[in-house]
Amino acid sequence: MLTSRSFAAPARQCLRRATAAQSRTFAPVLSRTYAAVPSNEKVAKFKGTKGNDGKFTVTLIEGDGIGPEISQAVKDIYSAAGVPIKWEPVDVTPRLKDGKTVIPDEAIESVTRNYVALKGPLATPIGKGHVSLNLTLRRTFNLFANLRPCVSIAGYKTPYDNVDTVLIRENTEGEYSGIEHIVVDGVVQSIKLITREASERVLRFAFQHAKEIGRKKVRAVHKATIMKMSDGLFLNTAREVSKDYPDIEFDAELLDNTCLKMVTDPVPYNDKVLVMPNLYGDILSDMCAGLIGGLGLTPSGNIGDECSIFEAVHGSAPDIAGKGLANPTALLLSSIMMLQHMGLNEYASRIQSAIFATLKEGKSITGDLGGKASTSEYADAVIKRL
Repeated sequence: MLTSRSFAAPARQCLRRATAAQSRTFAPVLSRTYAAVPSNEKVAKFKGTKGNDGKFTVTLIEGDGIGPEISQAVKDIYSAAGVPIKWEPVDVTPRLKDGKTVIPDEAIESVTRNYVALKGPLATPIGKGHVSLNLTLRRTFNLFANLRPCVSIAGYKTPYDNVDTVLIRENTEGEYSGIEHIVVDGVVQSIKLITREASERVLRFAFQHAKEIGRKKVRAVHKATIMKMSDGLFLNTAREVSKDYPDIEFDAELLDNTCLKMVTDPVPYNDKVLVMPNLYGDILSDMCAGLIGGLGLTPSGNIGDECSIFEAVHGSAPDIAGKGLANPTALLLSSIMMLQHMGLNEYASRIQSAIFATLKEGKSITGDLGGKASTSEYADAVIKRL
């Protein structure tokens, strides 16, 4: 008790000083705004158009390590399938500008111009003052939602069968807002930022995505029992937004309950779209990936109003780079999400069916899936099934 009282007094004093300076310290973060979206207007609609050659241009960020190899597999399969896309490769090697990590202007201009990008794994340089490249990309393009579907792969057995979860994570704030300061020596305070505007934007996207994929239920995952104001705001906003979608059933569930139920039996979540604040989504999305076999089988899309970036969320695996051992499935499935976002559903279905058939047969799969095929042999097997 003595220890807690001796800490409380100076902490309260420092918190009062922090409160007094709060508007001055945090103004740049709080000034971020999101335009209100009418309920009948589609959130994050793809704005790209075909060029004179009848093709869409897509920015390609091959990434580091195994990135170029798995990107080549995607390019080969798309060429064989006749997908009306031409690739625009860009380099996103980070630069420090005025003490901040930024990506090259040419890369920003390419993604902005094309409205869509496909991204391989990126490795953030260590010890050079750079923040996460993936975080930098999300902030640069205001990619407000992370879409993570996880579906059981026939032919790759895990302890769980018939998994088909869809998770949407708010991507711009929460505990990952990066607002931290030292209260007193040995005591650090981190601010969890939740805004109604950002919450509403990702919630509307969740309801609209549920309608698009034919799911009748949206569930908000939260801890409003503990964080009554921050998660409370997210939950109350969800309840308000749900009124604009009367054909979609809405409910809510505590984060710990969701985790427990999902690892016990994930099948009851197959008819729902789960939507949640940033940190919960980061944890749950990787947990769901574990249910189906890991990040090497899991696609991901970062959705924004102006542009969207679809990516492989696994690491760059520098230990096997250049050896032809890499599994391109995650990047391939992410590219399928990209085609669906672009409205190229026929091509998406053909390629996806070929991928799943290849995995189910199991004769031309990479070592991490229990096979002996190289990256290019895997890609050739998919091409044969187109």
